Amino acid sequence: MPAGAPGARGEEEDGMLSWWRKDPEAGLPERVRAAVRAQEDATERLISWVQLGIVLTFGTLYFLSPKPEELDFAPVPWALGIYLALTLIRAAWAHLGRLPDWALAASVFVDITLLMVLIWSFHIQYMQPPSFYLKAPTLLYVFIFIALRALRFDARFVVLAGLLAALGWGALIAYVVYADPADTMITRDYVAYLTSNTVLLGAEFDKIISILVVTALIAAALARAKGLLVRATAEGSAARELSRFFAPEIAERITGAEDRIRAGSGEMREAAILNLDMRGFTRLAAAAPPEEVMRLLHEYQQRMVPVIQRHGGSIDKFLGDGILATFGAAQPSESYAADALRALEDIVAAAAEWQRECALAGRSCPQVNGAVATGAILFGAVGDDTRLEYTVIGEAVNLSAKLEKHNKELGVRALCDRASYEKAIAQGYAPASDKPQAAAVEVAGVDAPLDLVVIAP
Repeated sequence: MPAGAPGARGEEEDGMLSWWRKDPEAGLPERVRAAVRAQEDATERLISWVQLGIVLTFGTLYFLSPKPEELDFAPVPWALGIYLALTLIRAAWAHLGRLPDWALAASVFVDITLLMVLIWSFHIQYMQPPSFYLKAPTLLYVFIFIALRALRFDARFVVLAGLLAALGWGALIAYVVYADPADTMITRDYVAYLTSNTVLLGAEFDKIISILVVTALIAAALARAKGLLVRATAEGSAARELSRFFAPEIAERITGAEDRIRAGSGEMREAAILNLDMRGFTRLAAAAPPEEVMRLLHEYQQRMVPVIQRHGGSIDKFLGDGILATFGAAQPSESYAADALRALEDIVAAAAEWQRECALAGRSCPQVNGAVATGAILFGAVGDDTRLEYTVIGEAVNLSAKLEKHNKELGVRALCDRASYEKAIAQGYAPASDKPQAAAVEVAGVDAPLDLVVIAP
């Protein structure tokens, strides 16, 4: 298509303005984009309050300053009144909902325009030639309005504020030079410029250059900062999501690791291992509709997991209807055995309450079995570079699983070996009632007979 054709010109304009419309959050999940938008909305509310403070400060300074008595019309109060009204509208809008881009751009335009009108009005208020207002230090407020836009982490509005300020000051210079064609008031004498109402164009252009340079620097910093904000928000969201898939201690370990976690890294711990299982669940799952099976699993896990976590346990994994939890593995503990048995007692009570509720509702809920074993375990990462998992390895892990299965042989709900029970007592565990004990019990898969303690018959 020829370069001068309308379609080509539109494509060129799209290319030049793409940076303006570019969405730095493109490709991010909606939940992350929503978190970034929430940060921006909070910033807009902050900006509204800062603007309100600015207009009140400016108004106070104006009304305290001396004014000529013969002044027939004072534009400053009108400009301040308009700005105050618009600021209040903006603040209310920001607190009620999200401000669209066009409203933010209009707010920038109003800020800069009213500031320039205020500066322009000084020569009328004080009955001086137009060049009088070029000496006003009020121009410094421009940098406040530019910096305000930096709070949002969006360089577009900083650039807009800077360009409008530069154009506005240029327009004020042009007004001074051309207001009286007979006397442009231009001088090349710096002393005369400072001590009279003459105009030194170089000094005024320095102000414009300063505005543009500050704008460019803030915009460049914001472009980098926005990337960091988005990345930090994404990582924060990822960390929160990790805590849903991993125990909070594991998620914290992953996100807070100084070095990259590699397969094969691990640490020895003294820990307690808790295994839970629903008796008869496999048979029930084969006969029940899938939705009912998944609802049952959800109810079971929703009740058991908080109990485990309340006693300091970490969920290692869900194994169908089984739950493997650790105490003292992810985070070293001096009371791991006591915590595990306390958790097991409360789990038995929670499971019994669940069964009663199911019975009242005319539903069938399987009995929950549990077992605890303690000992030295290896806690670490397994897998390869594409898929890692924190897990526990050791005799206590295997024994806990075997004891959980042995509940069925004894017709009880919860077991532990005598060594773990005595260790828990030494760590402060006080059983709710006397626990039946069995000596020299043969447990499938265990080489030597074990002394067992029935935590719940």
